[in-house]
Amino acid sequence: MPSLTEGTHPGGFLVWEVLRDYTRETITVAAGTLAPGTVLGKITGSGKYAAHDPAAIDGTETAVAVLWGKADASAGDAPAVALVRGPAIVNPHDLVFTGTLAEAEITAAHAALLAAGILVR
Repeated sequence: MPSLTEGTHPGGFLVWEVLRDYTRETITVAAGTLAPGTVLGKITGSGKYAAHDPAAIDGTETAVAVLWGKADASAGDAPAVALVRGPAIVNPHDLVFTGTLAEAEITAAHAALLAAGILVR
């Protein structure tokens, strides 16, 4: 019998949100192919979103949102839906961080999401 592997699902990270029409927005992803649950930062100069990167200096060093579904911006900007404000609760085990982050960087990202009303629990 073949082995099946189930990937991430759109919104699979979400535990609870107050109202989907309030907490989610259509955004523009600037770069990369990102999976649902990817923690995002907002590029200061353009207002577009990209994967959160604590080492960056373009605005993406601060976690501000969580990508709802897959986004493919490998060929250029792509529209996507993201959880951008709370009140909302997300599962920390379903959040996706690009690269290798230290525990302190992940904790800082969780705190930054909390500032947007997104509780990581």
